[in-house]
Amino acid sequence: MIRILIVEDEKPISNMIRLCLTKEGYDCVCAYDGYAAADFLEQTSFDLILLDVMIPKIDGFELMEYIRPLEIPVIFITARAAVSDRVKGLRLGAEDYIVKPFEAIELLARVDVVLRRYQKTDAVLYVGGLDIDTRSMQVLRDGKEISLTKTEYELLLLFARNPRRALYRETIYERVWGEEYPFGSKAVDIHIQRMRKKVGWENRLKAIHKVGYRLEVDP
Repeated sequence: MIRILIVEDEKPISNMIRLCLTKEGYDCVCAYDGYAAADFLEQTSFDLILLDVMIPKIDGFELMEYIRPLEIPVIFITARAAVSDRVKGLRLGAEDYIVKPFEAIELLARVDVVLRRYQKTDAVLYVGGLDIDTRSMQVLRDGKEISLTKTEYELLLLFARNPRRALYRETIYERVWGEEYPFGSKAVDIHIQRMRKKVGWENRLKAIHKVGYRLEVDP
């Protein structure tokens, strides 16, 4: 399981980030100041760090000097929106820089991009009778490859990573198409119908009235 260290001194924000990431299947640890973060880094290995700049005891920029030799990717999360701060964070070695306030969907997308860049995501997923190789984007059923479009593959991957979870159409559209859901759009339904027929998920990928879809898999 991917383990993420959240270094944020504002507990409501820290808890929101932790809840958001935990729902996506990530294992999260929270630190509320620079010293606590350093202690966690000495005791535990992490795949990603979400780091606020303005934290007590040691600020985020100073903590980066400690993190850099560990070669753990870092995403800065801060209210400091000045270009000079962004440039400083990136020059210190951060992979990305998110300015507060931000939407949960933006955070998840950026986390996913950085983890893929470092090949920290699960390389092969076994879900619903399929073998999904996320490195080659190859999908197999009973050893035979299934040809999918890019959009169909992204839909498949979204459900494979969120089994037994109801996903709203708005969430699906925003995660796969990368833009705000156009009210009344049938794009999600059309692409899902094609994708689930290709992969044999007609009885697994269930439509939920007025909500979206849920992938049913064996416990």
